[in-house]
This record gives sequence, C-alpha cells and structure tokens, in this order.
Amino acid sequence: MAGNRNWGWSLIRAYTVLVYLFMFLPVAVVVLLSFNASQFGSFPMTGFSLRWFQALWENDAVVRAFRTSIVLGLMTAIVSTTLGVLAALALVRYKVPGRDMITTLLIAPILVPEVVLAVALLLFLNFLNINKSFFLLLMGHVIFTLPFVILVVQARLVSIRRDVEEAAMSLGATPRQTFFAVTLPLLMPAVAAGALFAFTISFDDITGTLFWKPGGVETVPTQIFSMLRNSISPEINALGTVMIVMTVGLPLVGAGIARYLGNRRGG
Repeated sequence: MAGNRNWGWSLIRAYTVLVYLFMFLPVAVVVLLSFNASQFGSFPMTGFSLRWFQALWENDAVVRAFRTSIVLGLMTAIVSTTLGVLAALALVRYKVPGRDMITTLLIAPILVPEVVLAVALLLFLNFLNINKSFFLLLMGHVIFTLPFVILVVQARLVSIRRDVEEAAMSLGATPRQTFFAVTLPLLMPAVAAGALFAFTISFDDITGTLFWKPGGVETVPTQIFSMLRNSISPEINALGTVMIVMTVGLPLVGAGIARYLGNRRGG
C-alpha cells in the first residue's frame, strides 16, 4: 500500500515538472536566443553577443514604445493606487449603503474576460461617438488594474486595528491627520505592492491596448505584435527578454519592498 502511495506521488511530481517545463521552457529559449550572435534564431548558437539589445536601443520605434509604456504604466499606477486606497478605505472603515454591491462592481473586471471587457468598452465609446485617445487608453488600463489594488489594500487595511486610529483622534488629530500620520504609513506595504502590480499589468497588457489605442500610438506589447507581422527578427527575442525582466522583476521588487516596510513597521 505504501509503495502504491509513493508511486502515485512520484507520478504527480513528474507531471508537475513536465507542466512547468512546458510553461517556462519557451521563455528560457527566447531569453537564450536574445544573446545569440547569429541573425537566425536557431541552435546551436554561434556565439554570445549583445548586438540585438544595442539594435533595440537604436530602434526609434521601440524606444518610443518603451517611453509610451512607461508613461502609461506610471499614470495607471498613480490613478489606480489613489482610487484603490480611497475605495478600500471607504468600504472597510465606513458604512457605505450597498457596500457589497459596490465591492462586487469594483472587482467585476477581474471576473470578466479581458477581451470581452475590451470589446464592450470599445462599442460603448463608439455608441457615444467618442474617438480613441491616450486618455481613454489610460482609463481602460485603470479599469483593469483597479481591482487588484483594491484587493491588496483591503487585505492590509482589515489587519490594521481600528483602535490605533481612534487613539490618534482622541489625542486631537483630525481624520485627515490620522490618515496621513497613522493609517497611510501602516498601509504603505500594500500601497507599494498595489502600485507595482498596476504598473506591471499595464506595461504587459496587449488585449485591451489593441482595442483602445489611438492611431500612431504603440506600447511595447503592441510593438512586438507589429514586428511579428513582418518577420521573426532576433530583436524580438531581445525585446521579449527585456519584457520578461520587467514583468517578473518588478513584482519581486515589490514583494521585497513590502516585506521590508512590513518588518520595519513591525519592529
């Protein structure tokens, strides 16, 4: 009996390893080929080179796409974090009529498939005769990222004891002073994590961006999609590597910052 149980666990481990290989092996190949000296992405590699990263730096279209993605991501993070903190504060600390329904509506974009939400918003804008613009693209990204910020901030806010804020107000602090002096510093790990999540999701989004972006505006994901239409260039591998580093590295940095701030406040 014990032998059958061990055999079953061995199969589960092997299946898990195969799933992870299927998921991450193509990513590893893209990263590896981005350093290939040859112009043709094939094995065996002819040598190690950074020429394709230099080509990206000299590509004006890619640089513009990076600039657009960074500006869009930063603005999305600022708007989503501000709205998310205010919404979480109102839903957790105050008795808002219809709080459960409001919470459901705010979290709904996570439950709806992104392509459905993107098409629905595009049709709604067409119905209102509103042309595509960078502002509308920003608002679309805010709709996508706001639920993540709310969930992260809410989880942190629930763990903050209410009597800490009441103690500050009993000493003469106004609600605004209490928020900035007591509540917000305790919320900073969640605020930092939510902002980084919002930036990463915005920077990496392609489905909604393809529907909402105005003509002549390209982000990094849409630029990769546009480059793939013409040919498979080694620059795409280098650009994909940069995207992987940013989308994987930023959440890790955010987790480290949140842990550091949490330990600092706890200490």
